[in-house]
Amino acid sequence: MILPMKWIFILFIILIFYITFIEPNILTVKYLKLESNELRGMKIVFASDFHMKPYELYRLKRIVRKINLQNPDIILLGGDYVNGHKKGSTLSIDKISGELSNLKSKYGTIAIMGNHDGWQGKKEVIEAFERAGITVLENANKNFDNITIAGLEDMQTANPDVKKALSGAFYPVIMLTHTPDMIESIPSSVELTLAGHTHGGQVVLHKPLIVPSKYGRKYAYGLSYNKNKKIFVSRGLGTSILPVRFNCFPEIVVIEFI
Repeated sequence: MILPMKWIFILFIILIFYITFIEPNILTVKYLKLESNELRGMKIVFASDFHMKPYELYRLKRIVRKINLQNPDIILLGGDYVNGHKKGSTLSIDKISGELSNLKSKYGTIAIMGNHDGWQGKKEVIEAFERAGITVLENANKNFDNITIAGLEDMQTANPDVKKALSGAFYPVIMLTHTPDMIESIPSSVELTLAGHTHGGQVVLHKPLIVPSKYGRKYAYGLSYNKNKKIFVSRGLGTSILPVRFNCFPEIVVIEFI
């Protein structure tokens, strides 16, 4: 049976509406349980690739509420808070940092920078985050009671240095990197690497259509193993290049160690 052209046109309009206005505004929670004797009982929320457009303060408020509802021990942010390449294409960094200052957890919020933050002025973003009480790691780490969070600079706009990022780390390490392409350089002594950047492909049919990674679809989304190394890549929260998502829902990630 062949549909009349008018029905094909209507279905096409519905699809465009869905991928542009519905799915990009759905906020899901991905739950991940990992075994670790050293980190048993620790709960982390990881959020990445916000890409906040000028009119999207409502979306950021919803993300913050959803993260706080998880009652995390620590909140980790994976970069790309601003949207696009120019100031006019993004929610202001003061509004972004101001809303992110409402995040609540036992150990606080730790962030790294992404390529869009670098393009729009990383220094301004870092200063705003630090005023908001958010710790920014640039090839550095921070030790807590029983965990170390290490963070790398962005590969596209800066110079990630794994050795420097791990210098002085005392406890099981969670590594933050904006792009999963850094996984080959991260040692197996790191408990878990968290990354974003790929958006899970953003548009997924049978497989992601486009993945901005030199490894193609290998690290497009989800938990992967590279020899003795674990990496989780998030779908992220926003959109880039095209303001659409299909079969690739925005998410925050809740990681519980058991």
